[in-house]
Amino acid sequence: MNAQGHPPAIVVGVDGTPASHAALIWATEEAARRGARLRIVHGLGMPVVIGAYGGAGGFAVEDLRQAGHDLLAAGAAYVHRARPEVDVETSLAPEDASAVLLKEAGPEDVIVMGTRGLGGIRAIMLGSVSVRTSSHAPCPVVVVPNLEKPPPRRGRVVVGVDGSDSSRRALRFALHEALVSGSEVVVVNSWQVPLPADAESLAADARALHEETFDRQSEEVVAGLLAEVVDDRTEHLEISAVRTQANPVDALVEASQDADLLVVGSRGQGGVRGLVMGSVSQGVLQHSEVPVAVLPPYSEDE
Repeated sequence: MNAQGHPPAIVVGVDGTPASHAALIWATEEAARRGARLRIVHGLGMPVVIGAYGGAGGFAVEDLRQAGHDLLAAGAAYVHRARPEVDVETSLAPEDASAVLLKEAGPEDVIVMGTRGLGGIRAIMLGSVSVRTSSHAPCPVVVVPNLEKPPPRRGRVVVGVDGSDSSRRALRFALHEALVSGSEVVVVNSWQVPLPADAESLAADARALHEETFDRQSEEVVAGLLAEVVDDRTEHLEISAVRTQANPVDALVEASQDADLLVVGSRGQGGVRGLVMGSVSQGVLQHSEVPVAVLPPYSEDE
């Protein structure tokens, strides 16, 4: 049971947009893969509604509440049709969508949302996912792109690592996802070699040595994380590594083009320049064409 008293669940926010339906589709399949409960949530944003309509907003509020119930019922009906084996529950709350998602989820859950939602969903995903969701969510957050139909499964999970605690959690999550979905794992580590101000005058052999040092550090980062994280359950998985001297966002987006899921940490630090929530994770969210799982910077001991 999580902190909210619920069994571990996939928690998906819906708002009636095509993007939130794409998130619902992904969340439904994920719940089926994990054998987990699916919780569909919708936030009314009641303080905003009351502020907009004042004392005469009673009918508008009731209309919105009824529309919310209808939206949740439609979502549950979709799940029953697509995956009748999945247990579904719904939650309608007065708060805005972002607050609902953060309130509903526990450490053992997974939050799922779309990339082009309205109101709180859009704010939590695009405007402040690094500041609010990934900083405060107690669990992984999966952001699903707005696709007309889900692409065929490719059996590949890509994860970015940089040696930080956050990327260690990302690797654990990626291995678990590969385990439940029967996928291979591609571990990506990229770096950019910092050159001195007079880089043009740097001798070719010195530059090569400089790059070789970072390449060796990258190899040690990947090997060290795999040795630490892979266990008896995941040692049989097919795992490969991509190490490259490139911009981290470009490297991750390129490596994940034929993947089912891209996993990143929300705050990276390490000897090799890597995943920093303010740049890499947000850049990946903006440019990835596959679902992205962002691992929050919570303590593994919590």
